[in-house]
Amino acid sequence: MIKKILVANRGEIAVRIVRACAEMGIKSVSIYTDADRQALHVKKADEAYSVGPDPVGGYLNAHRIVNLAVAAGCDALHPGYGFLSENPQLAEICARRNIIFIGPPAAVIRGMGDKVQARQAMKNAGIPVIPGGEGNLKNAAEAVRLAKKIGYPVMLKATSGGGGRGIRRCQSEDELKRAYERVVSEATKAFGSADVFLEKFVAHPRHIEVQVLGDKFGNVIHLFERDCSIQRRHQKLLEVAPSPQLDEEQRQTVCALAVRAAKTAGYENAGTVEFLLDPEGNFYFMEMNTRLQVEHTITEQITGVDIVQEQILIAAGEPLSYRQEDIQRRGYAIQFRINAEDPKNDFLPNFGRITRYYSPGGPGVRTDAAIYTGYEFPPHYDSMCAKLTVWALTWDKVLARARRALLDMGVHGVKTTKPFHLEILKTPEFREGKFDTGFIENHPELINYSVRRSPADLAAAISAAITAYHGL
Repeated sequence: MIKKILVANRGEIAVRIVRACAEMGIKSVSIYTDADRQALHVKKADEAYSVGPDPVGGYLNAHRIVNLAVAAGCDALHPGYGFLSENPQLAEICARRNIIFIGPPAAVIRGMGDKVQARQAMKNAGIPVIPGGEGNLKNAAEAVRLAKKIGYPVMLKATSGGGGRGIRRCQSEDELKRAYERVVSEATKAFGSADVFLEKFVAHPRHIEVQVLGDKFGNVIHLFERDCSIQRRHQKLLEVAPSPQLDEEQRQTVCALAVRAAKTAGYENAGTVEFLLDPEGNFYFMEMNTRLQVEHTITEQITGVDIVQEQILIAAGEPLSYRQEDIQRRGYAIQFRINAEDPKNDFLPNFGRITRYYSPGGPGVRTDAAIYTGYEFPPHYDSMCAKLTVWALTWDKVLARARRALLDMGVHGVKTTKPFHLEILKTPEFREGKFDTGFIENHPELINYSVRRSPADLAAAISAAITAYHGL
């Protein structure tokens, strides 16, 4: 059994992993940069070590982190999500240093991280994919030729992309020509690869993803689906499990497709297979995330499965703790991403000291947070400061509980997205469980709730906010 785990991450996900280790009797080791010296994941772990002054680079130096794991006597490493979690190099370095990597093999990470390669593998397995090109685009001219063939609108995407970055919807040839160099530039800066591909834009889709678990013995199961359709600029705002929009036949179909996809990839550990569901009821494979997802909490709430503990057991060489027939879903769960952003100012990130923090409680309420009263929320990282997850037996009850829990939660000193979530809960479409990925932009009352800025203006405002924070 694994005895000591280095958590190669920060924030609420690092705290989540430390808690799983504590329940399993496993020692935990946190890492931190100077900006994170007072962070909650540092306080909660059994041991904590500095990875230097660089606030971001410290979490991205794979060799240094693995060396630290060896020096600290760890026998395993958990990458969390973000940072190096989908970097195959980290898994390879761990293997060379005899550190167990809690995730899939490097070859699987690399194969599924290349979206063109993943699309082809799924097509070969008989899993429907969104119509598009067969490979990476050579230039803008090739993109234009392909777009004429499949028809506008189209989506231009970074082959190694993720997290909503490196993606543009193009309504015309002129838009496609203008977007091509921008997406290539974004892809190069964000993912270290200039490769992009093109696919047909699916109008009014639902974003449905399925949580899967696979062990080293070829066993793969699903833990049902999540609905991630409520998005802004391709970034998820809240997630629901199970989807209130699927009937049982659709649910069985998409879950079976996800298991087949995972088996096709030779998948081990926890992963997520993402699909688009079009208005005609067709599912299309989008991508596979080879890591723990932010929204894993809602799956845990409806199934009772501790996904992080399962990750650790699988990495240790244990067979799956469950058979498919053991997995039963119960009720509904919603996760709200509480970001330190000002929704009335185009979601401008808001940094500073948390003067007071009140965590909501009561039946069916769970909070995964990285903040506490007196904590200085740093400007260097993702703006998410907490995840509020609510569960209830019925859809109506979970909506009522969600409103109550959001009102219970108090985060003072910085502005958060809590008010925006309360606005979403008021909309008839959401309350009826009928929404797609265009939900936010199709609701003027939500758009008008915030001041919209151009990307250039927003970037300048963020820079000014960071400068002001450092000047305090």
